[in-house]
Amino acid sequence: MKNFLIVMLSVLFLSGGVMAKEFNQPFKKGDVNPYNKYFTGTTYLEMLCSKDDVWNSSIGNVTFEPKARTHWHKHSGGQILLVTAGEGRYQEKGKDIQILKVGDVVKIPPEVEHWHGAGPNGMFSHISIETNIPNNQTTWLEPVSDEEYK
Repeated sequence: MKNFLIVMLSVLFLSGGVMAKEFNQPFKKGDVNPYNKYFTGTTYLEMLCSKDDVWNSSIGNVTFEPKARTHWHKHSGGQILLVTAGEGRYQEKGKDIQILKVGDVVKIPPEVEHWHGAGPNGMFSHISIETNIPNNQTTWLEPVSDEEYK
């Protein structure tokens, strides 16, 4: 029996069955985020709808590696986040950090300083919707420190 357990654990370990946990999300992860200079850690971006004269909208799937997060920032027209995978964090300046779970919707009013990103132990993904386009501009601020992130 002991040898059987050792063999089974070895098979699971070598096949990745125990060690690997697949990160499932409904949209493509995308490429390394071209805006990563405004993030701590690595993120990926897959644009689902780019602003143009027809749709006048900007919607992207953003995927964060563990502990990755945006810098503090604000949007002149606001932002909506739709959590699609993993567990994340969101904080408005001067308020407590909120834990984000799949299915959560975060409505960020215009000009509110905030950050968002992955939790410490796993990847995280959300859909980012820029609202009140075409005049919505993002102002990037300082990085979120490790102390602020906790």
